[in-house]
Amino acid sequence: MKSTSNGTDLSLTQRQREVVELIALGCSNEEVGERLGISPRTAKAHCDVLRQKLGVPRRRQIPAAFRTLTGEDPLACELAPVAIAGVGG
Repeated sequence: MKSTSNGTDLSLTQRQREVVELIALGCSNEEVGERLGISPRTAKAHCDVLRQKLGVPRRRQIPAAFRTLTGEDPLACELAPVAIAGVGG
């Protein structure tokens, strides 16, 4: 479990962290689903849970809230280089 600066427990699964990273990259639910091998509906369900856990009303606020609460940059994680590696290949 990860504890936030205000003492609240913020535990995200590895899949939820992957979804945060893809949202930070600007991916839609359809793109998140394609990249993770899940349906767009499942990707949306992950977003809904993330919005609730992070306390934000909008999907686009998820990466900033993640950064604020954890101190981690969602784009500095493992998945981002993989997404960029296929460009211009």
